[in-house]
Amino acid sequence: LFHYSEYLVTAINNPRSLSLDSFLLNHSFEYNLAALSSWVEFTLEKFLFPELKQITWLSTVGLLMVIFGDCLRKAAMLTAGSNFNHIVQNEKSDTHTLVTSGVYGWFRHPSYVGWFYWSIGTQVLLCNPICVVGYTLASWRFFRERIEEEEITLIHFFGEEYLEYKRKVPSGLPFIKGVKLEL
Repeated sequence: LFHYSEYLVTAINNPRSLSLDSFLLNHSFEYNLAALSSWVEFTLEKFLFPELKQITWLSTVGLLMVIFGDCLRKAAMLTAGSNFNHIVQNEKSDTHTLVTSGVYGWFRHPSYVGWFYWSIGTQVLLCNPICVVGYTLASWRFFRERIEEEEITLIHFFGEEYLEYKRKVPSGLPFIKGVKLEL
């Protein structure tokens, strides 16, 4: 559902950037390795420790994280409209605007916040303790680096307007403040 809805929202919002890559199935080697690790952990633990996979309240928490994360990500995509792209843009188009309303008023990077909690939630849902830790650390590192890279571009595109927004609105991810500016 996550991957199909990524494609569908891109088709609605920004059809010019639509491609098979919009499904995000071939995101990266690391993404595919994480998925494989999740399946292996779930299968092994299901056979070795079946009671671990029957913690209903924990699976419910995971499901809520998945739903929250996916809804937040899709809200970010819809709010940003044609400004949203799966690839960080290096050149500002004439129609590119800084979006600060809706979910972007809560977090500077709501699509990343959504994906972060969605990915961890998938592992909580499956009661995969090893992958919960692995997904948390890997996702955090990925988004820390991605946010820093993206914010340099946003400062270049929007200058003081973005810096003011950055001062007022948190990134949304724990312990990630974004790019640090040295004066």
